[in-house]
Amino acid sequence: MEIFKIVVLSLSGILLFYSGIMRLINPLKSYCLKIYLDNPDIKLEGEVDIFNEMRGAGAVTVFGGIVILLGTILPQFRLTSFVVAVLIFLGFAMGRLLSLGLDGKPNKDLVQGGIFEIVFSVLNIFCLVHILI
Repeated sequence: MEIFKIVVLSLSGILLFYSGIMRLINPLKSYCLKIYLDNPDIKLEGEVDIFNEMRGAGAVTVFGGIVILLGTILPQFRLTSFVVAVLIFLGFAMGRLLSLGLDGKPNKDLVQGGIFEIVFSVLNIFCLVHILI
């Protein structure tokens, strides 16, 4: 079970770290802006507010990924890592499900992201419960 926990934390942390870094480096490449970039009538270049919002969320995601990855090398930090992972993945998943109900179905990339977030939520909740019991 210990190896399973490390694998779950590793995958969770790498996914969050990578997606956060991509938002920090190039917010225009984010999946949530893809549909707007595909429309030539919409110009997002130079939109400081959009970049600020994307980079802010990206930084939170990067730091969450770092905290989660620390749990892979520091066993005494594992509980904290799973709590952070559940908070981030479940938060994203619940927000997406709420949006699905209120706003309708987003593009396929965002649906795929939501599925990953649900899967990682369940995996991290399972590991967290196993630690607490």
